[in-house]
Amino acid sequence: MSALVLDDEDTFKILIATDIHLGYLEKDAVRGNDTFVTFDEIMKHAKENEVDFILLGGDLFHDNKPSRKAMHSCLEIMRKYCMGDKPILFDIISDQAVNFGSSRFPWVNYQDENLNISTPIFSVHGNHDDPTGADGLCALDLLSCAGLVNHFGRSRSVEKLEISPILLQKGSTKIALYGIGSIPDERLYRMFVNKQVTMLRPREDEESWFNMFVIHQNRSKHGATNYIPEQFLDDFLDLVIWGHEHECKITPARNEQQLFYVTQPGSSVVTSLSPGEAVKKHIGLLRVKGRKMNLQKIPLQTVRQFLIEDVTLANHTDLFSPEQPNVMQKVQAFCQQKVEEMLEEAERDRLGNPLMPEKPLIRLRVDYSGGFEPFTTMRFSQKFVDRVANPKDILHFTRHRESKDNAIDFDMLLSRPSSEVLQLRVEDLVKEYFQTAEKNMQLSLLTEQGMGKAVQEYVDKEERDAIEELINYQLEKTQRYLQERRVEASEEKIDEELRKDQRGGERREEVKGRRRDEERKVARGKRGGEGRDEMRKGRRRGEGGDEGEMR
Repeated sequence: MSALVLDDEDTFKILIATDIHLGYLEKDAVRGNDTFVTFDEIMKHAKENEVDFILLGGDLFHDNKPSRKAMHSCLEIMRKYCMGDKPILFDIISDQAVNFGSSRFPWVNYQDENLNISTPIFSVHGNHDDPTGADGLCALDLLSCAGLVNHFGRSRSVEKLEISPILLQKGSTKIALYGIGSIPDERLYRMFVNKQVTMLRPREDEESWFNMFVIHQNRSKHGATNYIPEQFLDDFLDLVIWGHEHECKITPARNEQQLFYVTQPGSSVVTSLSPGEAVKKHIGLLRVKGRKMNLQKIPLQTVRQFLIEDVTLANHTDLFSPEQPNVMQKVQAFCQQKVEEMLEEAERDRLGNPLMPEKPLIRLRVDYSGGFEPFTTMRFSQKFVDRVANPKDILHFTRHRESKDNAIDFDMLLSRPSSEVLQLRVEDLVKEYFQTAEKNMQLSLLTEQGMGKAVQEYVDKEERDAIEELINYQLEKTQRYLQERRVEASEEKIDEELRKDQRGGERREEVKGRRRDEERKVARGKRGGEGRDEMRKGRRRGEGGDEGEMR
């Protein structure tokens, strides 16, 4: 269908974006304003396309406690584009006290008589801007209180989840908008396995609703339970908007098992120098009419260019070999030539786009396996300091080799560029420590799960008391255990008793693990059997099509 036919009184127009990360590297002299400039572009697209509302998939802010500059810039841009006299052409017909019950103002902002909203924003929170502290507040709650954002998808229970949709209607089109703010993946995985996640359906005429679901979790598998499989989601859904993953895969992909579509808009800023971030950044203009949809990709013009390339020195024996004299100088010249070629490519792509920042991000990953040695990058970086946005970490040396032991090479870790160290997941490092550290050097009272969570809270969210609280809790628990056992107050006796308890705990964990595996098998069997067939009865689906057609 043409856009002219689509844009009628029965068609929702929704701008979708995720992972904007306002405030990322805001103190950097070159990249400090990147997130704010691109957010302004996103909001400008919403206004120019006269969308009904904006839908954000989490991580609006990069820091859990945004700086004054980040918060001020966000408020400034939202006030610029979201306030005005443009009439709102859709209604909310669900119980708003349920949808926005965590707010002191439990109703949608455009119906507040004290506000003049022209473009509402609906958003779930992400893992970067999730609620913390005794009051369970996050940055989105501040924007909600200010009347600029409708924050939904909050959950206060850690055992079960009941998702009540926001029911929207425009003309004859009805949308049921579901959402979950970020939850630790392992916990949400366990909830799904234990069937503790319920998505409530509209009571009347449930087949007439277009069902959308916004989620902010790992989509790719990072561990046995450290992600959310698409098969866990209910198959009555029509479209899933997936946040958290930064690679742009915005074209809706059909899940052939569950029969819904998944769109992954990706981030609007490069936060790690990895291949997934090098994919062109987009936002989406979603049109929904009846039970059919169309998603138009909108390329972002203000995103800083990012080029990444891999080279393996051992593949260039015609140019140099490890035994040659002055081989390091030849390798440096080779790398310099590669960077120059990438800069030329960036310049060609930038021509004709005055909105794109001048200095690109460049990453050359050099595999020096086969007898080569890495060289110091300081002098190399100085040659490009005025031409690239990341002169300190242009080069990244890698080496493929068999590990001689299981110890963590902290020297190798600390030798990585600072930007890469920042991208390491805290829980992965803690887990690696517990798996590889020698028994006589390993922490015996603090567990992997508890320590990982405490360190993550301290690093990511500046909860300065997190580690101290964990240690005090574990210490009190251990003291009570020893007092109940009436253990003699000598170091040898205490160590012996703790080892006994640890062995018993390991056996208990083995039993629990086997029990969990059995439960998962049963759960998977049930999901794959009669329940799925029953839920699919009578479902009406829009036919798949190209971007220019309604699905």
